[in-house]
Amino acid sequence: MRITVVGAGKVGYSVAQFLSRENHDVVVIEAQEDRRNAVQNTLDVMTLEGNGCSPDMLDNPHVRSSDLFIAVTDNDEVNMVACRAAKDAGIGFTIGRIRNDDYFSAKSDKNGFFKTMGVDVPINTDFVTAREIARILQTPFALDVADFADGKIRLLETRLQQDSPLINLSLREMVLPPSVLVAGILRRERMIIPNGNDYLEPLDNVFFIGTPGSLDMLEGKRLEKISPVENVVIIGAGRTGRHLAVFLENQGIMVKVIDPVESRCREMAKHLKRGKVLLGEGTDVELLSQEGVGEADAVICLTHDDELNLMLALLAKDCGAKRTFVRVGHPEYINLMQKVGVDVVMSPRLTTAEVIMRQVHRGKFTMLALLEGAKASALEINVSAKSRVTGKKLKDVKFPQNCLVGAVLRQDQVIVPNGESVLRQYDKVVIFALPDVISKIEKFF
Repeated sequence: MRITVVGAGKVGYSVAQFLSRENHDVVVIEAQEDRRNAVQNTLDVMTLEGNGCSPDMLDNPHVRSSDLFIAVTDNDEVNMVACRAAKDAGIGFTIGRIRNDDYFSAKSDKNGFFKTMGVDVPINTDFVTAREIARILQTPFALDVADFADGKIRLLETRLQQDSPLINLSLREMVLPPSVLVAGILRRERMIIPNGNDYLEPLDNVFFIGTPGSLDMLEGKRLEKISPVENVVIIGAGRTGRHLAVFLENQGIMVKVIDPVESRCREMAKHLKRGKVLLGEGTDVELLSQEGVGEADAVICLTHDDELNLMLALLAKDCGAKRTFVRVGHPEYINLMQKVGVDVVMSPRLTTAEVIMRQVHRGKFTMLALLEGAKASALEINVSAKSRVTGKKLKDVKFPQNCLVGAVLRQDQVIVPNGESVLRQYDKVVIFALPDVISKIEKFF
C-alpha cells in the first residue's frame, strides 16, 4: 500500500516508522529540514520537501497515487486543509490529527464537519491517550490491556513477581486457568513469541490471552497485584487530564486534580460534577500529604515535562500511592522510567500511532493493538471461505516464524487452540506477532 504522511514530528515519525516496518510504500512530506533529515537518515521511506497542502505537492505522482493520506502536523487547520486537498486530488481515504476539542462538538458532528473538511477519520491525541489510561485502570494487575472479538477475548500484559509459582516451569508444564495462554514474553527489552519449551523468569512482562473472566483468575499466580481503583489523583489539568477526569467520574471513581495554572483549574472545574480541583504544584509535598495522595489508588502525572512527571511519580510513590502512571513525550524513556519504579508509562505519540495503524489495516484486521512501543502486535482477523487457512489444522498451516495463534472465537465460544485445531469459516482469530511478519500473515486470510 502506498501511504503519504504529512508532518515528520513525533507522531509523524512514529507512524512512518511503523508503516516502514510493515514494508508499506511510504512518502513523508515535511518542510523543516532537520525533521526531514531525521526521517531520511533512519527510515526506509521517501521524503519530499514542501507543504502538504500545496496543489503542486499533491500533484506529485508519488503522492497522487497514494491509497491513504495521513496528516499529523502540529497544526489542526493545516491537517484539515491537507486532507481536503488530498480528497480533491483523488486520494480515497484520509486521516487527520485534530487536537482542539472545539472541532469535536455535537453540532460539528451533526453537520458533518469533518466530512466537509475531507477528513475521513479525525484523531484526537489527548482523547485517545486518556481513554487508554482509563481502560488500563479498569483491570487490576495490568500494565496494558487490549480487547478483541467485542470484548470476549482479552490480551493482558503484567509483570511476574519473584515468588510466582509460574517461574521455572516450562509453558508445557504450566497450569493456567481455562481458556488462557501465554502469547508473548518481554524480557530485557526483547520480545519473545514462546513455545511449549520456554520458561518464565522473575520480572518478565508476560502477555496472557483468554477470556476476561479466566484472566481474572490469574491473580493467585503472584502477578503484580493491584487493588481495584476507587480514587485517583491527576497532576496536570490540560486536555488529556480533562478527558481522563471525565472518563473516571463516569466510571464512579473519585477524582482530584492538581495544577499550578488557575485558568486550567477553572476550565477543569467546569467539566467535573463531584471531583475536586486544586490550584497548586504537584511537587508540593505538604499539599500532597494534605490531599491524601498516599491513600490514592493511582496517581497520574500528565504534565508536558517528562522529567517533572518522573519526579512527581516518585514523590507519589514515596507518599504511599499504590500505582503511578506517567505521560512521556519521548518513548525512549519508557524503559528507564519502568526500571526506577513507575508502574505504567504512556506515550501519546505511540498511542496515536496505534490508532492510526488500526485504520491502515481496516478491512484486513478487525482490530490491531501495538504492544510495548510496537515491539509486537496483536491482530484480530476474520476467517472467510476464501482464506488459505480455512478447514486446515494449525499444524499444517505454514505460518511465518515469530507469530502465534493465541485464541479463536467460534459462535461465542473462546478456544485456546493447539496444533490439532481446525480453523473454520466465520471464526475470529487473534494472532500475536512481531512487526516484520504482519504483511505475511495477511496473505493467509
